[in-house]
Amino acid sequence: MLFDRREPSGLLERIRVWLWPRRSWQRSVRYVVYRLRRLRSTPHAIALGCALGVFASFTPFLGFHMIIAGALSWFSRASIVASALGTFAGNPITFPFIWVGAYEFGTWALGEVPRFEIIDLYSGVLQGSVEQIWTLVMPMAMGGVTLGLVAATLTYFPVKKVVEVYQRRRYMRRMLARQRAAQTRD
Repeated sequence: MLFDRREPSGLLERIRVWLWPRRSWQRSVRYVVYRLRRLRSTPHAIALGCALGVFASFTPFLGFHMIIAGALSWFSRASIVASALGTFAGNPITFPFIWVGAYEFGTWALGEVPRFEIIDLYSGVLQGSVEQIWTLVMPMAMGGVTLGLVAATLTYFPVKKVVEVYQRRRYMRRMLARQRAAQTRD
């Protein structure tokens, strides 16, 4: 193939790249910001999509964050691309903090005492461990939704302001370029 690696990367290399990108987290964050700036939509749609992506990252349904964010964005007519970019708020560095915070808040909201115990999934999912998983997922879902709403609200307003300012400046640059082009033709 044209773009295949000469030597396929092994399992350890793929895990390392998943945890720490080849070109650093700073470059990855700059790429996400660049993609947000280049979206062609209203500032409200972009900010709402990004906020919905952040919200979805707080749910305990690992592996479904982009699907949840995309569905929420589609129903609310927000930017689906911005929601996918917003899900990057949940990453290997932030997930432990999100999960512990969601579990702690969820158990507090449900009036339970947090229990940090080992869940035995080895015995089989259908043989008693569903109840064990449910005791973990229910508080995490309750806390994740609440903390996700807070994080989404804190994301919406700054993203909307940044997109408004960027789009206004881009519009002004284009107008100045058109004026200069018209003056040089005359």
